[in-house]
Amino acid sequence: MTATLAQAGFGDLRPSDGFLVQHLQHGPVTIGELADKLGISAQGVSKTVIEMERKGYVTRTASSGDQRIRLVDLTSRGWEAIYASRRARAEVNRGLRATLGPGAPAFLDQIHHLAEATGAVAALTERRLRP
Repeated sequence: MTATLAQAGFGDLRPSDGFLVQHLQHGPVTIGELADKLGISAQGVSKTVIEMERKGYVTRTASSGDQRIRLVDLTSRGWEAIYASRRARAEVNRGLRATLGPGAPAFLDQIHHLAEATGAVAALTERRLRP
């Protein structure tokens, strides 16, 4: 998937950037909210946000209610990266299904049950799954 994203012009994105980006898809979020959602320090989030802003994926703006609070939002380039990532993921899924053949649905169902039993589905749904 990383190679596909690089070919689409997003080679400067790291897999870990996706953890932050996924929390911005519903609108601007504060640094503090991102830190809580990601389970890391506000300082760690700020460092990543600054780097992603420099690359053109996000913007930081002051909150209208409190100028000390910074809101992080996706830029058009950030959205383009999300769409490219979705296409790359779909390509991986097609390849996986082709490799697994006719047994793909049953196998993937077993994997899903295993993920539910280990709590991975909940972590994924809450967008806090770590690599």
